[in-house]
Amino acid sequence: MSARAKTALLQLAASAAAVALAFLTGALIMLLVGVNPLAVYSALFEGVLLNPYGLAQIIFKSTPLMLTGLSVAFAFRAGLFNIGAEGQMIMGGCCCALAGFSLKGLPWLIHAPLCIIAAMAGGMLWAALPGYLKAKRGAHEVITTIMMNFIAAALTNYFVMARFHEPETVHTASIMPSAFLPRLAALSSFFKGSPANAAFFIGLAACALAGWLLWKTALGYEIRAVGLSPDAAAVSGISVARKTMSAFLIAGALAGLASVNFVMGYKHYFEEDFTGGAGFMGIAVALVGQNNPAGVLAAALLFGALSHGTLVINALVPKDIVLILQALLIIFVITFDGIARRYAAANFGEKA
Repeated sequence: MSARAKTALLQLAASAAAVALAFLTGALIMLLVGVNPLAVYSALFEGVLLNPYGLAQIIFKSTPLMLTGLSVAFAFRAGLFNIGAEGQMIMGGCCCALAGFSLKGLPWLIHAPLCIIAAMAGGMLWAALPGYLKAKRGAHEVITTIMMNFIAAALTNYFVMARFHEPETVHTASIMPSAFLPRLAALSSFFKGSPANAAFFIGLAACALAGWLLWKTALGYEIRAVGLSPDAAAVSGISVARKTMSAFLIAGALAGLASVNFVMGYKHYFEEDFTGGAGFMGIAVALVGQNNPAGVLAAALLFGALSHGTLVINALVPKDIVLILQALLIIFVITFDGIARRYAAANFGEKA
């Protein structure tokens, strides 16, 4: 077995152990507060995984997490910490809705793709300034992207309320039906009653495309080289500034794309706080997924399940228990990942 295969198996085992330990620790906490953890986990399992509606809700809730997590993970691969996925998703949603209700008389095959492109363009636009400041001026991306989040929320709120809001509401006009993404319930009665929609398949395609781009193309190789060592990449002839900018733009497009789940597939309009913190939760998804597209997909599904699980077990324990589980997952995955990396470097001669 090659060193890379051994490292991959070690990393997978570390992640599985971290998840198991997180749930075990959660069980101990439940025992301390006088709650039977077996009853809680049984209700969580039955209500989320053995229930068609629960499975459909996992799909719906995991879709934006998949794309924002992918956004953060892609930037991580270039050595960048993109805290701005929330703002990029907000701006993407605003542009998507604007294209959705202002363009009229177009067939679905033209209108829907245009709205998706508008969402990606909005996210790219909002990532461009932090990318430029990092690439050309050395400004720390954590600070600039955090500030851009606040600006995106305030700016879109102003424009919606001042110019684009539907009378007597706090949201924009509805997008044209020609821009709707189909609900999965239209494909199968299994998804009846759920807002799960075709944005999930867009997310799956984005994960596959990001994996191909990072590991099968020259651009991906150069982005990863910059992330591992900017100085070595520069010596080898790679433009660190260009690759930094490229990584930021791609990350912004992915975060903007996350907005179509709500705007095109669910409510069909833009409103304040529609993200539900998905941009920030994407950071946790990227960390738990170890900045790998396949890992991000698995982590998004897990966090989507836990998000829906707060409603399922609310009668047994406070929803804060699920928040504790999420925090434990992040802590243990990061800890075990560090151990796996050091072990792989010492025994296989390769980083995990």
